[in-house]
Amino acid sequence: MSGGVDSAVAAARARDAGHDVTGVHLALARNPQTYRTGARGCCTLEDSRDARRAADVIGIPFYVWDMAEQFHDDVVDDFVAEYAAGRTPNPCLRCNEKIKFAAVLDRAVALGFDAVVTGHHARLGPDGRLRRSVDPAKDQSYVLAVLTRAQLDRAVFPLGDSTKERVRAEAAERGLAVADKPDSHDICFIADGDTKGFLAQRLGQAPGDIVDGRTGTVLGQHDGAYAYTIGQRKGLDLRVPAPDGRPRYVLSITPKTNTVTVGPREDLAVDTVTATRVIWHGTPTPVECEVQLRAHGEVVPAVVTVGSDGLVAHLRTPARGVAAGQAIVAYRPDPDGDVVLGSATITSGALASGPAASAASGPAHRA
Repeated sequence: MSGGVDSAVAAARARDAGHDVTGVHLALARNPQTYRTGARGCCTLEDSRDARRAADVIGIPFYVWDMAEQFHDDVVDDFVAEYAAGRTPNPCLRCNEKIKFAAVLDRAVALGFDAVVTGHHARLGPDGRLRRSVDPAKDQSYVLAVLTRAQLDRAVFPLGDSTKERVRAEAAERGLAVADKPDSHDICFIADGDTKGFLAQRLGQAPGDIVDGRTGTVLGQHDGAYAYTIGQRKGLDLRVPAPDGRPRYVLSITPKTNTVTVGPREDLAVDTVTATRVIWHGTPTPVECEVQLRAHGEVVPAVVTVGSDGLVAHLRTPARGVAAGQAIVAYRPDPDGDVVLGSATITSGALASGPAASAASGPAHRA
């Protein structure tokens, strides 16, 4: 129970369904004083208190589990290392993979529990396949697509058939104080929401060149490539204007040379995406499907092939802003909720013809 409205209602629904439910809140900070206060994100001190109060109202036991060391090693350190390597991690996805459905699930099973219930907006169909939520704006199947079949078999998502509006209304009806609590948006372990500052403290200042992707001309300087985003337009502080007067965008970040490459918007386009660390759920490939290339990103028709070297997606429509380290999630369109076919971690993107930016290195901050 995170302390938000979704996990509180999920716990209440699981209890109403006749399950023997225990509420668990995760303590994820090595030093509790580093928790932030307020409602900028999850895992605050207030969240722990809100979760305990919700459990009291629902009438279930409540415990706090210390997962700080696992969280720091598998999520925080991974986040910093990925940015240092020029990739774009998704810490929420990594937390689901390594903490909520690995460390927590392992401990729960060892203690005799059957499953982990969460407030994620996603569905498990009668066939056990992961599907999108009925609320497209709140769908979280993208960050759950990394789960294995064994993990999905022990997962319960009670909210997938409800809109967020309905969840809030139900929380109010149940007398839960979190009914109107704002959703979390920030990265939970960055206390002030300043991702650039957080990385600068850990990676230090690293001045380098900003170069033109077509000519190689040095256009400016940066203090750390991790501060830039694939597709970024503003704040580039370029000293040489484009000859045609058009804006430039960040095309890629190359850690080996500590270079940020910029160019016109059309050079962001890619139509081939390669990926590794594949989780695939048995559908034969090649397969016509739709792919999502970042959390809350648009879906693109594609042909996906999975082989011994990983996953390759040939996009029917070029996409922009494709960043290594992000997940590519394949869906089979379905009127009863698009079905997740699989997930993989993007390593590169390219355009079959013409100038293109490689996604092999390119941080892009999560929305």
